[in-house]
Amino acid sequence: MNKQIPPHTPLRSRLLAAAAAIALTGAAGFAVISNTVPVLADPVYVKTPQAMPSFADVVQQVSPAVVSVLVKSHVEPTANDDDGMQFFFSGPNFNNLPDNSPLKRLFKQFQERQHHHYDDNDKGRLRPSVQGSGFFISDDGYLVTNNHVVKGGAAFSVRMDDGTEYDAKLVGTDPRSDLAVLKVDGKGKKFTYVQWADDSKVRVGDWVVAVGNPFGLGGTVTAGIVSGLGRDIGVDPQDDFIQIDAAVNHGNSGGPAFNMNGEVVGINTAILSPSGGSVGIAFAIPASTAKSVVQDLIKSGHVDHGWLGVQIQSVTKDIAESLGRSDQKGALVAQAQDDSPAKAAGIKAGDVIVGVDGKTVDSSNELARVIGSMNPGQTAHLKVWRDGSEKDFDVKLGKFPEPDKMASADNSNQSNNSSANTLDKFGLTVQPSDNGKGLVVTDVDPNGDAADSGIQAGDVIVAVNSKDVNSAADLQHAASEAAKAGRKAILVQIMRDDNSHFVALPVANG
Repeated sequence: MNKQIPPHTPLRSRLLAAAAAIALTGAAGFAVISNTVPVLADPVYVKTPQAMPSFADVVQQVSPAVVSVLVKSHVEPTANDDDGMQFFFSGPNFNNLPDNSPLKRLFKQFQERQHHHYDDNDKGRLRPSVQGSGFFISDDGYLVTNNHVVKGGAAFSVRMDDGTEYDAKLVGTDPRSDLAVLKVDGKGKKFTYVQWADDSKVRVGDWVVAVGNPFGLGGTVTAGIVSGLGRDIGVDPQDDFIQIDAAVNHGNSGGPAFNMNGEVVGINTAILSPSGGSVGIAFAIPASTAKSVVQDLIKSGHVDHGWLGVQIQSVTKDIAESLGRSDQKGALVAQAQDDSPAKAAGIKAGDVIVGVDGKTVDSSNELARVIGSMNPGQTAHLKVWRDGSEKDFDVKLGKFPEPDKMASADNSNQSNNSSANTLDKFGLTVQPSDNGKGLVVTDVDPNGDAADSGIQAGDVIVAVNSKDVNSAADLQHAASEAAKAGRKAILVQIMRDDNSHFVALPVANG
């Protein structure tokens, strides 16, 4: 019987090995030792269904819960009021198209919006300003969208997938998480609603379905996969986005991304695009984050985030080495702000926060998320790495304040004087600051270690390995001590534009 053995099976691998051994048998019948033929491990082979899944069942069930969010504002008309939408009509006359043409209907809607926006007699009235997406989370009319969709709005309404419109009331917003809650009075109507997924079970490669209102085209469905988890896009220290490759465009903001069970995995909130259109990189707020924020918004209309009051940065390999740590986990405190809970508890620059309430902190972003999810007045039990060992601190968290304006740089202490010192081993020239605290960097050798570490002219070196430095000798002494201790770098605290941060400066050569 000539039956083939499927590839990527242990049996096939053993038979191939046996065949190789037989082939090596000598002419006189003496077999070559079989263990000289390597038996290779089986390569990765994942047996998956050949047929692509259909999303129709999911879409049919969830679509009634997804709405278009319409926002009106007291705004002056501008050329880009349609949520960034731009049409470029050229070639044929769209008025000559058949009346049943979808393109002619779209062109007519566009003309009506343009006429409304540019009607000078209509100034001072409420005008449509933004269109976004949202979804019901309860049958009595609570729905979720993005804060940036409703920001500045004076009146709100939602359009259902069947075209029915309802007025909506703004319940509350949380700018930090970019979430908002609206309430629709359905006068007894029970709305179809959806539930949150357990996003801890979401894996890269899972299918997701996005439903929303891109460019005002309500009820639009796109599909893709989860492309990444824990994405930081620089919007907020608490960034922890799910990246998806489903097509998301202007107007999808606030809309849900569903798993194959029709549960909300995340809320579409941002895209990465050089053109403003979808290039397959979209970011969604995880369900676990949204669920907690939404509960607070429904309860009180606002969210109070816990506040520690520290500037933090990541622990790089070089910084970990300078601190005598074997790993890069934790959040390095660059500065404890004045009148902050952290400073009152004794936290200081150079500390590495490695744990909160018994849980390990892997990164600065994770610390921001953990503290931000706690309530003001709650006590956080911090584990801190300081001077080569772990110490415990209890900090009573404050309320996250309104963002302050960034202080302007003050370069008045950077004048040249005769006390400048050149530190060739680092590629630095420094001089004592006018107030006697720290060293002003007056020059940096572009080929030196200091330049490689990111130190710039104008920086003020205030401490090395958590010890104040006021002279070049102090810096050299700290480097010598680190070298004697077997460390390859020193931890240098820099002040730049009134902000503190740390760099690791190699000491292997001096």
